[in-house]
Amino acid sequence: MTTMKRNHPLHIKRITGYALPVLLALTAGCGKSFLNVDPQGQQPAQEFWTSEGDATKAVNAMYANLHEWRQVGFAALAVEDLGSEETEKGSDPNDASFLSDFDYFRVTASDGQVADFWRGQYQEINFCNQVLDNVPNIKMDDALKNRYLAEAKFIRAYAYFRLVRAYGDVPLRLHVPKGPEEYNIPRAPKAEVWAAIEKDLTEAAAVLPPGYDAANAGRATKGAALALHAKVAMYQKKWQDVLTFTNQVAGLGYSLFPDYHKLFRVANENSVESVFEIQCMTIVGNKDASNSQYSQIQGVKSQPGGGWGFNTPTQALVDAYEPGDPRKNSTILFRGTKTIEGDSIKYAGVNRRFNYKSYVPFTQWVPGYNEGADQNVRVIRYAEVLLMNAEAANELGNSGQARTSLNAVRARARGGNNGVLPDVTTADQAQLRQAIYHERQIELAMERDRFFDVIRQGRGAQVFGPMGFKAGKNELMPIPQTEIDLSDNKLTQNPGY
Repeated sequence: MTTMKRNHPLHIKRITGYALPVLLALTAGCGKSFLNVDPQGQQPAQEFWTSEGDATKAVNAMYANLHEWRQVGFAALAVEDLGSEETEKGSDPNDASFLSDFDYFRVTASDGQVADFWRGQYQEINFCNQVLDNVPNIKMDDALKNRYLAEAKFIRAYAYFRLVRAYGDVPLRLHVPKGPEEYNIPRAPKAEVWAAIEKDLTEAAAVLPPGYDAANAGRATKGAALALHAKVAMYQKKWQDVLTFTNQVAGLGYSLFPDYHKLFRVANENSVESVFEIQCMTIVGNKDASNSQYSQIQGVKSQPGGGWGFNTPTQALVDAYEPGDPRKNSTILFRGTKTIEGDSIKYAGVNRRFNYKSYVPFTQWVPGYNEGADQNVRVIRYAEVLLMNAEAANELGNSGQARTSLNAVRARARGGNNGVLPDVTTADQAQLRQAIYHERQIELAMERDRFFDVIRQGRGAQVFGPMGFKAGKNELMPIPQTEIDLSDNKLTQNPGY
């Protein structure tokens, strides 16, 4: 059985969307140059929220929480990856066997990962709400204050985006509760949640800068707010908004990193293609800050410096690639091969494939720390911005712009090999739509979008039916039964559960 590290959910103080903590866990920062924060340097709550330094610590804690277990561990893997046809549980059959329920749509409201994902997002929202409620009252540099508030709005929007696409209607909490009557609130209609997300992103984009110096790499930018707003609009089929926001992002200086394979290596994090990444790092001497298990969970099993072998690519994903597409061997790490970085992957083992995008060379592992803890989590890349632009343009009847954006992604993928991945030339809207759907699957494979893409496209039963998907039920996760119980049944359950 896989040994869970110190931040496995069983070892975390229970935090829900209703019993929200007010104390901040100030154990790490964002950006690789200021992750190394003294884990003992915590202040009592009554002495906090008095200075610019307090505001900085609070915002850094907000970012640091993004790579905690509930954000990038089993819960995120289960809810955001395992429902699609491109991944399966992986590891040994009996190791964390409960994850198989997500592969075959057997999840119930009592599942611990469903509850952990819910709690993780509300914990993040609480960090943001603390910043938004308290920082305005601090006497500090006004420009920095406004930027901090905009960063908090972006992160809160991201957390609510993850919640609403997973659960539908969810409680909408925009302030830290001030009394017992404010803890227990009902689910808000998803339209209201989408509107709150869009408001946060509009306000964030108006303030956030287009970029930062190296010391602040990884903070939310104007481009990140606009790109996430485009994605939010895409889920609501607001195609003109998608086109507008993605065109604005295109004017901010992003470009496609020339080498698709190297794009996912640690050395090229926060590249010209990066719109937003969750910052992760191994900091020798500070295990509390070196806590990302995103790569460890998916790493090559049974090899020193590898990982646990979960969330493995399926044969269906292998078969989805066009002949000669270089992205296949940069996304799927096969048994019995040698990585470009020099690691030999043993042929023996129960898992035939692993996620190459989360791979960190074994030699970078520091014994005693999580394997692959240096690997950032890519949230939005410029390639996705181009594909959103292509989809919006096509839905609005502009096939020329759609093909231009789509073919830019394909051209980067094929590199100098013009014998593969030819440009898409069709002007037929239906055919072009399918080409864009396919390109999203391949370009963004193993990046926690496939399940939700298929659902928003209305193809759940078609694509996932053989895995046990039931239309009218499995488009959403169940509301955690523990949360319903805590709410004294004020929360209602999703249909079918």
